[in-house]
Amino acid sequence: MHMSSENTSNPGERGQFSPKVATIYAMVAAALFSASSSAATPVYHLYQEIYGLSPVVLMAIFSVYAFSLLAALLTVGSLSDYIGRRPVILVALILNVVAMLAFIEAGSAGMLILARAVQGFATGAATTTLGAAILDINRAKGALFNSTTAFIGLTAGSLLSGALVAYAPLPTELVYIVLLVITAVLLVLLPWIPESAVGKPGALASLVPHVSVPRQARKMLIKITPVNIAGWALGGFYFSLMPSLVRVATGLTSPFIGGLVVAVLTLTATVTVLVLRDRPGLQILTIGTWSVISGVTITLLGVYEHLVMIMMAGALVTGVGFGACFSGALRTVLPLAHPDERAGLLSTFYVQSYLAFSLPAIAVGLAVPQLGLSLAAYIYGGVVVALAIASLLATRAPHREPSSA
Repeated sequence: MHMSSENTSNPGERGQFSPKVATIYAMVAAALFSASSSAATPVYHLYQEIYGLSPVVLMAIFSVYAFSLLAALLTVGSLSDYIGRRPVILVALILNVVAMLAFIEAGSAGMLILARAVQGFATGAATTTLGAAILDINRAKGALFNSTTAFIGLTAGSLLSGALVAYAPLPTELVYIVLLVITAVLLVLLPWIPESAVGKPGALASLVPHVSVPRQARKMLIKITPVNIAGWALGGFYFSLMPSLVRVATGLTSPFIGGLVVAVLTLTATVTVLVLRDRPGLQILTIGTWSVISGVTITLLGVYEHLVMIMMAGALVTGVGFGACFSGALRTVLPLAHPDERAGLLSTFYVQSYLAFSLPAIAVGLAVPQLGLSLAAYIYGGVVVALAIASLLATRAPHREPSSA
C-alpha cells in the first residue's frame, strides 16, 4: 500500500498556522523566489552601462542562474520528499538572503555572476519544495495555486524592478533591499508553518543527480513535452531579449517600458490560469499552443514595424499561451504523482522547463553580436512557433484525460 503524507501535522495542537495560512505562506514564498529571479531583468542594461559588460558577459550572468537552478533541481529537487519540506525551505530562504546581499554589494561582473548562481540554486531548491508543500496542504486547488504563484511573482518582480530602476534612488540596489526584507520576514515566520511531509529513508542517495518520474506519469509527461518546451522557450525569449529588443526596435530607453512588456506577458498568464481553471488540462494546452503561435507572430510584427503598442498586443496574446501551456502541463501531469513523489516529479518537470527556458536564450544571446538583435529575435520566434506547431501535432493523438486537481 502506498503511504500518504496528507494531513501529517495538527497545527492546532502545536500553536502552528492553520492550513489556510500555511498555504498563503507557501504561495507568497514561491512568488518571492519568482520575483527575485525576474527583478534582475530590467537592471541588466544598467549593469551593462555601469560596468561596461559585453553581450557575452551579460549572457553569462543570465545563464549561470539557469544552470545553477538546474543543478539544484537535479540534486536537492526531491530532497524534501525525504527530510520534510521545512528544512529545505529554510536553506533556500537563507541562500536567497545571501544572493540579495551579493546583488546589493555587487561592484563587478564576478559578483553579479556569484549572486545569480546562489539565487539560482536557492530558487531550484525552493520551487519544487514549495510547490509540493502547496499540494500537500491543499490537494483540491494545489495544482491551480502552483500555476499562478510563479506568474504572480514574475509580474511583481518585473514591475517593481522596472519602476524602481526608472524612478527611485539606488536603481541597482533598492529592489534587492525590498526582496531581502520580504525574505527575512518569511524566515521569521517559518517555525510556525506545519511540516506537511512524513519523509522517508534515502535522503543521501537522493542527492545524486537524477530525474524522477513516477511510472504512472511517464506517458503523459512525454505527451506534453513539446508544448512545455515551446511555452518555456517563449519565456526565455521575453526575459532574455525583450527589454533590449524594445529599446532597439522602438527607441524607448526607460527600463520601466521593458519591464512593463514582460509584466504584461506574466500578468496575462496569471489571469489566463484563473479563467481556464475549470477546463480539462489537455484542452488548456491546445488553447495555449494556438495563443503562442499568434502572440509570437504579433510580437515580431511589432519589432518589424518598430511599434511598442503592437509588441504590447503580442505580449498580451502570448501571455495567454504562456499561462495556458504552463497551467495545462502542470494540471495534466502533477496529479498523477503520489504524495511522496511530488517534489521528485516537479523537479523533473522544472528541469525540462528550465532547459527550454535557458538553452535557446543562451544560444541566441551568443549569436546577437553576429546577427543583430532583431534578426536573432526573428529566428528565436520562428523556432518557438515551430515547436508550438509540433506540440499541436503531438497532442492531437488519441488520449484519455486524467483527473486534474
